Amino acid sequence: MKTLLIIAHAVSPNLRRLLAALRTGAKAGGEDQVRVVSQSPFETQPEHVLEADGILLLTPENLAYMSGAMKDFFDRNYYPTLDHKQGLPYALVVRAGNDGTGTVAGVERIVTGLRWKAVAEPLICRGEFQASFVDDCHDLGAAMAAGLGSGML
Repeated sequence: MKTLLIIAHAVSPNLRRLLAALRTGAKAGGEDQVRVVSQSPFETQPEHVLEADGILLLTPENLAYMSGAMKDFFDRNYYPTLDHKQGLPYALVVRAGNDGTGTVAGVERIVTGLRWKAVAEPLICRGEFQASFVDDCHDLGAAMAAGLGSGML
């Protein structure tokens, strides 16, 4: 069974809605072939990353960058996982009140160093919160889990 790890800094009600949609979509897309684990960046340790077959990242845009919690996750997990998870499929969701591109650039710099493989364009949920953000997260979670479950990722 494959493991999809969702690392989410879901500190607001709307971020929690996006996280719930990622989880629901992943469970539907992975059926019985993918185990879905979700936790905060603060809870995520190197062993969690090492056990993962794919990762979904959810972060708010904070001052045109990822959340401090997501940066903390990368700081603590970068070197312990660097030589072990090259090619790890990942996808990124950014909840951005403004632009989101600075957040994407920051995450992409780090995952490029980790040599993870993006399996979808970054999903930037930009501007006022919209119900379509929930649908987009559900679809991304389902696609990621389906890809892992089928062996395509």
